[in-house]
Amino acid sequence: MLTVVIDVGKLPNVAHQPVACVSGAGRGIGRAVALALSQAGYRVVLTARNRAELDESAAACPGVSMVITGDITDPAFVESLFSDIEKQWGPVSVLVANAGAGVSASVVRTTDEDWQRMLDLNLTAPFRCIRRVLPSMIEAGFGRVIVVASVAAKIGEPYISAYTASKHGVLGLVRSAAAEVATKGVTVNAVCPGYVDTPMTDATIAGIVAKTGRSEAEARSALEAKQPIGRLITPEEVASAVMQCVTNGAINGQGLNIDGGAVV
Repeated sequence: MLTVVIDVGKLPNVAHQPVACVSGAGRGIGRAVALALSQAGYRVVLTARNRAELDESAAACPGVSMVITGDITDPAFVESLFSDIEKQWGPVSVLVANAGAGVSASVVRTTDEDWQRMLDLNLTAPFRCIRRVLPSMIEAGFGRVIVVASVAAKIGEPYISAYTASKHGVLGLVRSAAAEVATKGVTVNAVCPGYVDTPMTDATIAGIVAKTGRSEAEARSALEAKQPIGRLITPEEVASAVMQCVTNGAINGQGLNIDGGAVV
């Protein structure tokens, strides 16, 4: 594991600033969330496996950021991640569990390996991170946990059973954790985007092209049409919803849909 602190020099006295941690922060939604938190005055820890992408995200943040590379599905890394943060900056006030992935296959073609991979990354990893940060948040009397889930946490669609199961599970985790800490000054929420204009959606489009023979434009149009607003959601729109959960302590135990009205 490699830890690098990047001080862009714009905030010379930062010891008083609260700490936020964003997983999957190298691109897409994670990068947009890290930027929004940095703009709001947080010291931001960015974590993912790809160092080059994390460095790009850190460079875009106007404030102080820390880059920690590692595999969020590894329980030893989760422990070392938060231990390193606490040693250098203190406890995490805001956790955004964004790291995730999808897989497409019919139920009968979903392998045990794909099933387990979806559960490990989309459900178990957020659970371990939440379990790790809650004690210090409760002790401080303040904390915000936001999991980036999906509208797949609320509905079922064909060919994404493993992904859907993992997202349904993480929304249940969010609701239970929120009920436990509701009187402690800590909130736990999920944001549930539709199809977002990110590299993950680009991969989905490529899969549609490979399996159906449609053109890339046709596949993208099909995903755009799933949102009543007729377009993909932007990462910044998801980040805005995350920040609403950060700033509004009355939002707790929710799965906020960011999908242009697709799921009601």
